[in-house]
Amino acid sequence: MIEKNYQPADIEDRMNLAWEKAGAFKAGREDRREAEPFTIVIPPPNVTGSLHMGHALNNTLQDILCRFERMRGRDVLWQPGTDHAGIATQMVVERQLMERQEPGRRDMGRAKFLERVWAWKAESGGTIVNQLKRLGASCDWSRERFTMDEGLSRAVAKVFVTLYREGLIYKDKRLVNWDPKLLTAISDIEVQQKEVKGHLWHLRYPIAGRKFEIENPSSYIVVATTRPETMLGDTAVAVNPNDDRYTHLVGMDVVLPLVGRKIPIVADDYSDPEKGSGAVKITPAHDFNDFEVGKRHNLAQISVLDAEGQLNLSGNEDFLRGLPEGALILADELQGMDRFKARKVIVERLEEYGFLEKIEPNTHMVPHGDRSGVVIEPYLTDQWYVDAKTLAAPAIAAVRNGDTTFVPKNWEKTYFEWMENIQPWCISRQLWWGHQIPAWYGPDGKVFVAETEDEAVGNAIGYYVEQEIITPEQGHDMAVDPAKREGFITRDEDVLDTWFSSALWPFSTLGWPDSDTDVKRYYPTNILVTGFDIIFFWVARMMMMGIHFMKDVPFPTVYMHALVRDEKGAKMSKSKGNVIDPLYMIDEYGADALRFTLAAMAAQGRDIKLSTQRVEGYRNFATKLWNAARFAEMNGCARIENFDPASAKETLNRWIAHETARATHEVTEAIEAYRFNDAANIIYRFVWNVYCDWYLELAKPVMMGEAGAAKSETQAAVAWARDEILKLLHPFMPFITEELWAVTEKRAGMLALAEWPIKPQAEIDPVIQAAMAGDPLAIPVLYSPVSEPFSDPAAEAEIGWLVDLITAIRSVRSEMNIPPATLFPLTLVKASSEMQARANRWSDVIKRLARVAEISFADTAPQGSLQLLVRGEVAAIPLKGVIDLGAERARLDKELARADADIQRIDAKLGNADFVARAPEEVIDEQREKRDEASARRAKILEALERLKGAE
Repeated sequence: MIEKNYQPADIEDRMNLAWEKAGAFKAGREDRREAEPFTIVIPPPNVTGSLHMGHALNNTLQDILCRFERMRGRDVLWQPGTDHAGIATQMVVERQLMERQEPGRRDMGRAKFLERVWAWKAESGGTIVNQLKRLGASCDWSRERFTMDEGLSRAVAKVFVTLYREGLIYKDKRLVNWDPKLLTAISDIEVQQKEVKGHLWHLRYPIAGRKFEIENPSSYIVVATTRPETMLGDTAVAVNPNDDRYTHLVGMDVVLPLVGRKIPIVADDYSDPEKGSGAVKITPAHDFNDFEVGKRHNLAQISVLDAEGQLNLSGNEDFLRGLPEGALILADELQGMDRFKARKVIVERLEEYGFLEKIEPNTHMVPHGDRSGVVIEPYLTDQWYVDAKTLAAPAIAAVRNGDTTFVPKNWEKTYFEWMENIQPWCISRQLWWGHQIPAWYGPDGKVFVAETEDEAVGNAIGYYVEQEIITPEQGHDMAVDPAKREGFITRDEDVLDTWFSSALWPFSTLGWPDSDTDVKRYYPTNILVTGFDIIFFWVARMMMMGIHFMKDVPFPTVYMHALVRDEKGAKMSKSKGNVIDPLYMIDEYGADALRFTLAAMAAQGRDIKLSTQRVEGYRNFATKLWNAARFAEMNGCARIENFDPASAKETLNRWIAHETARATHEVTEAIEAYRFNDAANIIYRFVWNVYCDWYLELAKPVMMGEAGAAKSETQAAVAWARDEILKLLHPFMPFITEELWAVTEKRAGMLALAEWPIKPQAEIDPVIQAAMAGDPLAIPVLYSPVSEPFSDPAAEAEIGWLVDLITAIRSVRSEMNIPPATLFPLTLVKASSEMQARANRWSDVIKRLARVAEISFADTAPQGSLQLLVRGEVAAIPLKGVIDLGAERARLDKELARADADIQRIDAKLGNADFVARAPEEVIDEQREKRDEASARRAKILEALERLKGAE
């Protein structure tokens, strides 16, 4: 018995428990062991995370694919898990210690602190997993993994050691994104570019050998900088080789102001003659571009800041080397000073000595740490790197030759641009929480890289015995007695970049390297569904690692979904106050409504403009389905075992079978092509318009009539079509469909494991395939254990004409403002005997639903009638005496003028270059949408006027 009201909250928890109890989502189920596998790995959310709208979209699309393929009989593995999220998790626990007024991380020590992190993870780390279950994610939760569990940690160590021994991991001194607050290198994705209103300082650098005079521009060269505090580390001035103003100076030196060091003037294309003076200062240790210029010209790298962003001059050998005695009078004053305070002091001194030419206001982008909020420093430090260029080559080739394709395909260009210009990947982080780098240092600094400490100790003993630094006896004692090896080697304190372990996700989660059973069955995966923002950080690196270690791409298809924005197209952010919380949406409208909204709006390559009203609208859609199922139940509609719609006698029932077949084919085709929005919109129209508004409405007189064959068949057909709808809708709205599946009939199994109405193409009989290929009108779609492909063009022609006729008449009523109480006659012009018979069969329905007084037939349309062309047949509606035609024309003319004015006003805005340049992207999009709406309104008005012309 179906409850009177649809209440999502009453259903969702119960359905989740039922699926879990049935093991519905388990991979390798007994009944699927011989089935073709289908694998997706979830992009592991941070263990600290909470469900946001991006997660909701990403996991909804994955779940649609998994439920779809599971119903098609495949052995589905949707691999779940979470990421240890190095910086984020460490910060959460440190904040907790501070709030509880407990000793800090460094006071506590590494071992004790890591114990606290694991305790926090056990207590709070499952939040987002439970939220994903609320969304309806059909992962095999029994296989949940964590990037720092024992198995994945062994995989990480093996990959690191293997790449090191292959020469693809190495240690180097390079610039990194350095967070002076968190005291660690961070990845590009953890850097936020913020617009800052700053200044551009123009500085005079004296040319060596010439007397510096402010009035004599030939005695100096002007450079501009946004960061005067780093000028103390300049090692060159660069000019463009084609800039005639400076070619005579190339090879000469300038004297670095305040410092006195001579630095060369070099020619380099990096310098843009059109910007500023055309000369730029080069600070290789404090700017990524300058670092590359420095490498090209073999320039010194002088870092003048320490890890905390303070000036480091006194005692800095790199800075002091080659410095004229007494040249820098500021060294002691600036030592240990904060970089921004030092900036003011340095500018004051530059001005005092005549080296400051001018200061200009300058709005520019400045990198900030997304966690700490402080300005990020390009910082020169020793770090571990992966030779990404070598690993990228086969990953580039895999996409070029089609082993992996991107959907939409335009993302391949972005992939190639990044991969072909890839830089060494910095994989070390100065944190405690994470995979500690498997490298140990001997007393002389010798590095021993190994998967375990015992292996590293063994390697070190062998090396130092061979070098005769220790005796064989000492080596033996250390090998058998751990106490005697204490302090012999020391492990690298750094941990690996979180993305390093994530790059192994498609195969490490399958048991590699300990076992290859699941790897053989489920690798490569079938598709990756992810956001475009991590195409470089995750997708590309999975490609590199998968190909290198598995000798195959990790996925043949990468589906890139877009962003979820607010209803006006603006990016959601807490500061704007426009964030839509998916958990709130689920509480208010149900998970099914949220899921369907996201799917229906997920057009390839187009951002989603989400509004609460859309979610509420799809909640109404769910209610419509619920009420339709109740209506069917209340009218005795029940499933008949082995009911075959192809054997139906009633035209209406054959029509719904035909329409169900069409919808099934189109939905299946759309999901297979990852056109989620098309699939959702097709089924929406089918359920709301075809099944509810037309089929049930047209079936009412039969179901409420006397008992008989027509009534029994219609009741069975209504129930059959309802079940087909539940199957088609299940991947999108799993909760309500599973509930209705359970309460409408006694079933042998769950809907989540029911058979999809169409078998995968490979399972369709070749003879049937051939027959369908030869008949373009055939609809090869309706499959059940007892049914053949079904199509009934005659039924579609009859009921389709009926639907179109009533719809056209209703449109006229709406356009002409004819009230429902006003009945008018309908004349069918030059109708064939077949058409007359059809009209007579459905005359009561036409009169009731179209509010028609009577139906007649004539060779010509009555005078003063409005003519409708419905599927090639002419239907005439005499309007004289029904409405005031002149007044109606005047009203429509006024509406047309209003629509034209709206279009002209919007065109003026969009044609204004200044408006387009200044207005936010979402405002431009909103204006374009308004224009489209006005154009559509104008087209309808013109159509109404054209019809009216025929009636006058």
